[in-house]
Amino acid sequence: MNDVTLTNIKKTYNKGEVVAVSDVSFQVEQGELFGLIGPDGAGKTSIFRVLTTLLLPDGGSASENGFDVVKDYKEIRKRVGYMPGKFSLYQDLTVEENLNFFATIFNTTVEANYDLIKEIYVQIEPFKKRRAGKLSGGMKQKLALCCALIHRPTVLFLDEPTTGVDTVSRKEFWEMLKRLNEQGITILVSTPYMDEATLCERIALIQDGKILSIDTPENITKQYPSKLYAIKASRMSALLHDLRGNENISSCYAFGSTTTSHLNMKMIVLKQN
Repeated sequence: MNDVTLTNIKKTYNKGEVVAVSDVSFQVEQGELFGLIGPDGAGKTSIFRVLTTLLLPDGGSASENGFDVVKDYKEIRKRVGYMPGKFSLYQDLTVEENLNFFATIFNTTVEANYDLIKEIYVQIEPFKKRRAGKLSGGMKQKLALCCALIHRPTVLFLDEPTTGVDTVSRKEFWEMLKRLNEQGITILVSTPYMDEATLCERIALIQDGKILSIDTPENITKQYPSKLYAIKASRMSALLHDLRGNENISSCYAFGSTTTSHLNMKMIVLKQN
């Protein structure tokens, strides 16, 4: 049974001049941990905003739990959780106040769903009186996840949740996702990081608003006839220039995002002739 279904979804901006999503179709099974993998500007956020009823599609159709994203948007908003890429909680409210606020919006309480967020919340509970804007990146991430889960959604959307956080926090976050997934929550996560793609059950590679491939991480890796290499550097422009001038390399492109701890350090995926 599919929890999420997209059929030829299209999304444009600037009166149709900019195509962000072009005829995207895929399905996510109930209880699956599904990854949408692609560089910045690939269309990941636009797809998530359509699926969470924040944007209307310009073509195609999509549904979650059998409800249409356009016709049944009120019902979908009760059933999905969304953690946007940019921290969007109320920074002048405390940790505790933010959590209670979002619980009230969904006509529930923190106590009623505490068992779902307990493992995450206990890590930020010592700072429950601190304003959200004063938290570290990793703590903000955990608070945002708690708020996205507080109404016990059936489908959870996480848009580049680990961008800008340290390596330890990234690892902890994915461990939490695995445990949430084991509780039956369907999870869709977008990321530009290829190493995180391997942690998903299935992934969809997206570039320029189009799906390139959908399969398990292992099968997608096997599809490449040549060896793939990942390279990191502090001077991205110089590295890209040198690689593209090397006759032994057939193609290369930046595939990642900058982080606060590795300024201007992105991943390059290249294919050798």
